[in-house]
Amino acid sequence: MTRGEDTAALNIQVEIELEETAVCRDDDDLEEPSKMKTSITPFVLVFKNLTYSVNKFKAVTLPGMFCRKESMSSKTKLLLNDISGEAREGEILAILGPSGSGKTTLIDALAGRISKESLKGSVTMNGENVESAVLKRISAYTMQDDLLYPMLTVEETLMFSAEFRLPRTLSKPKKLARVQAVIDELGLRDAAKTIVGDEGQRGISGGERRRVSIGVDIIHDPILLFLDEPTSGLDSSCAFMVAKVLQRIARSGRIVVMAVHQPSSRVVGLFDKLIFLSHGETVYYGSPLNLSLFLSDFGRPIPENDESTEFMLDLYRGLEGVVGGRKSIVEFNKSWQEAQSLHPHSTNYPNDESGSLSLKDAISARISRRTLVDTDAADSSIGLAWTVSEFANPFWLDITMLVKRSSRISRRKPELLVNHIGASVALSSVLANLFWNLDKTEVGVQERIGFFAFLVTAIFFGSTDVLAVFIQERYIFMRETAYNAYRRSSYNIYRSIVVIPRLLLLAVLSSSISFWSIGLYGGFPGFLFYFLSIFLSLWAADSFVSLVSGLVTQVILGYILVLPIIGVFLLFSGFFIHRNRIPAYWIWFHYISVVKYPFQAMLLNEFDYPDLCLVEGVKDQNKSCLLTGLDIVRKQDVTDLSKWSCLWITLGLGIFYRVLFYLSLLFGSRNQRK
Repeated sequence: MTRGEDTAALNIQVEIELEETAVCRDDDDLEEPSKMKTSITPFVLVFKNLTYSVNKFKAVTLPGMFCRKESMSSKTKLLLNDISGEAREGEILAILGPSGSGKTTLIDALAGRISKESLKGSVTMNGENVESAVLKRISAYTMQDDLLYPMLTVEETLMFSAEFRLPRTLSKPKKLARVQAVIDELGLRDAAKTIVGDEGQRGISGGERRRVSIGVDIIHDPILLFLDEPTSGLDSSCAFMVAKVLQRIARSGRIVVMAVHQPSSRVVGLFDKLIFLSHGETVYYGSPLNLSLFLSDFGRPIPENDESTEFMLDLYRGLEGVVGGRKSIVEFNKSWQEAQSLHPHSTNYPNDESGSLSLKDAISARISRRTLVDTDAADSSIGLAWTVSEFANPFWLDITMLVKRSSRISRRKPELLVNHIGASVALSSVLANLFWNLDKTEVGVQERIGFFAFLVTAIFFGSTDVLAVFIQERYIFMRETAYNAYRRSSYNIYRSIVVIPRLLLLAVLSSSISFWSIGLYGGFPGFLFYFLSIFLSLWAADSFVSLVSGLVTQVILGYILVLPIIGVFLLFSGFFIHRNRIPAYWIWFHYISVVKYPFQAMLLNEFDYPDLCLVEGVKDQNKSCLLTGLDIVRKQDVTDLSKWSCLWITLGLGIFYRVLFYLSLLFGSRNQRK
């Protein structure tokens, strides 16, 4: 079978449980293995001999003839060393260890977030290698931080996730039914209509927020669920509740793999298998029930009234400080597993009546079993015939949903728009008052030129608040695009569209207040061009600052980068030094300065009129015009382009920056280690 056919069949996973509206089971059901859902062929994730290292560079001082020389040498640090194990459908595999032990690295390795060139060993599912594109469709990864929009309710958060992850062919009522089922499954019914909230806006509790994060990732019913320390930062009661929810998710027919820092005994009791790591090596792998026997055989029996997990963590932390101590328990674990017949390499995959199913067929069988019989999906051959694209929705629908979500958030938090409007009105009013009704003199001409330069500068510096917008939601974007919720191109287009109403409003306010009160030339056609100049200045500024926000990860770094660049753009715009006075080796910067073009467009709109007389006087005993608009155009050396060309270039630069922003999203926001 070709790769395309394989991928097409596996895409059916997108509709797993889309029409299923079953609510969560009672807690008592979770503790009864006989009630656990299993597939016709249970899925088994097996990882063998996983090894991963990175190069650490350090400065090395080398002796020289007259002085000491410094060079860089690389030192390899082993993050994972020969890790093996398995995770089965219906079970929770918990990865334990202190900070720096390799828990998150192992999760990333299993989730395909480490490049195959760097990761040694194998990760297979039902004995078959899983391609990266396929893994994205059948898995979900819940990060340690709760990456959610605070102004959306729990139900809205899950509904938007459903809109992004579930196929457009599924009706709205069925998507809503899936959301309600997840709400019940996660025990969020009482909080469904409450906003998520954050530090500045009261919302749901920390434990509920963590469960919402899990719900966002399981809305499309993945086979594999990876979680990075889902109980961190929660009290013991909330941590147990989250672990209980994860057990319910596993028992519903999923593989759950999670990293845990230091769980309580109640939480450990919900796990099916444990892997203890120490500096990237396996200290223990097996059932929690066998941990006491393991420690007894190692010669360190658990004291009475001590909790086995805490004792184990304390034990090998102590051994890490003893020469050869860690190696002794690592080697003992290997021999003990072989003696207990727990070695993962001996995994046998169940067969159905017709023999062992391939991974593709196993997924098709799962869909046939779990989809309602009132559709053609009940036919087990659907896996061969049904095809969808890599993403659940076409790009235009991605854009529509992103705009809809942004609009809802903006309506509930209008402070940003109100502040923009207030700042624009205040600045325009001050400028209108300061430059009120400028006269037709040489001084008045210079004041007009200064006004245009300040206005364009204020627009660009005032747009730097855009930095925080994307940087704050960067990790939400990375989480959603990592598993193909929507395209990066869709996000870029959405960002370009959603700012237009705000920029239009600001341009209308600024131009209406300042044009007539200052007494600018051109009449109504001149006003319209002036309005377009301000709007496209705002557009280019927003696009440029968006590009910078895509290149940095911290707001302060963005300001450090963007403010000097705007200052240099202003320096070469032609206001401080005219084009014909700029040295030849700097002239290229004059033409890439995005500030040049709207500034020059405003100058031409004001002065480029053949019959415009600015200063009248007597010359040779005759009344004549001593200073015309064309004289100012030539004096300012803005004759290289027409005013409309300047506007088109400003628009083009804004689009160019948006394209670069998209490239920064494409190559700079990937969730994969090298």
